[in-house]
Amino acid sequence: MLRKKIASESETTTVQQCVVDIITAMGFDASGDYLAVGDRGGRVVIFERKDGKHTSNQYQPRTKLEKLDFTPTWNPEFQYKTEFQSHEPEFDYLKSLEIEEKINKVRWCATPNGSLFILSTNNKTIKLWKVKERKIVDMEDTAQTRCRKAYAHAHEFNINSISTNSDCETFISADDLRINLWNLEISGQCFNIIDMKPSNMEDLTEVITIAEFHPIHCNFLAYGSSRGFIRLVDMRQSALCDHSAIILEDGGSRGSKSFFTEIVASISDMKFSKDGRYILSRDYMNLKLWDMHMDSSPVAIYKIHENLRPKFILKAYRLNMHANISLLLSPDINFWQLCELYDNDCIFDKFACCLSGDGMHYATGSYSNHLRIFSHGAGSDEGITIEASKHPVRKPVLHAAPRTRRSSLSNLTRGFYRHGNDNSSSGNNDFSCNLNSKLLHLAWHPEKNLIACAAGNSLFMYHA
Repeated sequence: MLRKKIASESETTTVQQCVVDIITAMGFDASGDYLAVGDRGGRVVIFERKDGKHTSNQYQPRTKLEKLDFTPTWNPEFQYKTEFQSHEPEFDYLKSLEIEEKINKVRWCATPNGSLFILSTNNKTIKLWKVKERKIVDMEDTAQTRCRKAYAHAHEFNINSISTNSDCETFISADDLRINLWNLEISGQCFNIIDMKPSNMEDLTEVITIAEFHPIHCNFLAYGSSRGFIRLVDMRQSALCDHSAIILEDGGSRGSKSFFTEIVASISDMKFSKDGRYILSRDYMNLKLWDMHMDSSPVAIYKIHENLRPKFILKAYRLNMHANISLLLSPDINFWQLCELYDNDCIFDKFACCLSGDGMHYATGSYSNHLRIFSHGAGSDEGITIEASKHPVRKPVLHAAPRTRRSSLSNLTRGFYRHGNDNSSSGNNDFSCNLNSKLLHLAWHPEKNLIACAAGNSLFMYHA
């Protein structure tokens, strides 16, 4: 009996360790030399780029290059630099609410003197960290981290996003109903610039899900909502930016709404292109590319997991544990799978998205740890599917077509790197999803065709 008890406690401890190691946020800095990764245990780990032997041709003599039958390429190689405990679990005694230490977002701050500054946040508190090199004689250089500022007690609801401004002085933080503007040097004061909280909470129709500053114009910011709208506001118009300058709305999605269609329309992530003209947004079913000059509809829509798309018309519903739903079914209905997604809360999963530095390629995640990559103007909306795994499983080829080899991701933390020039199977959406394996977080290198993505507690890198 004692052995069983000890084994049970050991298994519980192992499971808890795995849970706190799950990656919940990541981001490259502006140079692409550093990658920050946050996890559920409140830790932030920083990786630093270390170039391989064939990073650049300039270090090899011309005679040697002429003898080679291949062109040396830039191989991504990142190594562990440092880590620190950003947040600890807390308890709000006024609301009798536990505040978990999970890192929701990490954002790098632009600094002119070469120092590394990074913002990290959990549900309630944002912290500014400084990472400084410490040189010790006859020993390896080490990095020290110090918390410079803590921005707290400004959000009634959970913080879902933070974004640094191009002026290098301010940043915004957003929760479900409000967006606050902060100065990096002032932690005790912020300005509420957007307030969507109605006087009567029963009149609430949408919430804020994501907010981002424009990459060039410091007075513009955009935020997405649970109704699928993207609003662009100009902070010069008024102190409280309740009136949007531009509203991006998918005209094709107008019409009769149902319970499930409203849930899947919620925007989970969005990113500006480098020039600020385009916005890439992700909802549960689609990846959409928006042109700031055309607000009536997105310029491109990429469907992510069509096998989960409901093939039905919802006639009536009632939101409770045993919903009374009347349906008009079609022969290929996938309703029961959709109900399963709702019952296990998978339909509320928030998938991230990212763009390449040139703005021509887009990436997002899906179930079964699948990474989906699309290219603008490539002639096909199916894109490329890559499994984020050390040993990816090839998807079955259902048609007599030229055999393609799947590009694989490599495990960054263990030092596995594999080149991915070959086209991958883009696939057919008729595969069965593993809902327990989901690729939620990813980031694209600002200059190279390099994507870092997280599957559970593992960090992978795809390089083309």
